[in-house]
Amino acid sequence: MERPKARHVLVAAAVAGTISGAPSTIHAIATGRSPLAAARAAGALLGKPSLVRGAVAHLAITLWWASVLAAALPRGREVPGGVAAAVGIHGLDLGVIGRRIAPIAELPQLPQLLDHLAFGAAAGATLAWCRAQDGAP
Repeated sequence: MERPKARHVLVAAAVAGTISGAPSTIHAIATGRSPLAAARAAGALLGKPSLVRGAVAHLAITLWWASVLAAALPRGREVPGGVAAAVGIHGLDLGVIGRRIAPIAELPQLPQLLDHLAFGAAAGATLAWCRAQDGAP
């Protein structure tokens, strides 16, 4: 893996982190659940569920995965690579780690998978755009 540019990681994390919650938010609103439930549940990673802890956890996780994708995704294959990686990220985040943490395990899984797919696609597209802007590998 090559060392990604910090600017690419930050932009990809900002874009993907903003967009990726849309599927579960829409699902929550449509089914009468709290649109902040997933954010609160993520707070359990840092002790107990809360919106503040959830925001910190989401920020750290988003930056981590954006940096992994920036280093691992090949130029010209960022979007399909990001989507494929998102399936694995979902499996690890919710299937391995999240299933051991009740507030995360209780979240509806399909919207969470769609959030991860949106993250992978958005991060990949953003990385492709960043790389095209400065010609970076």
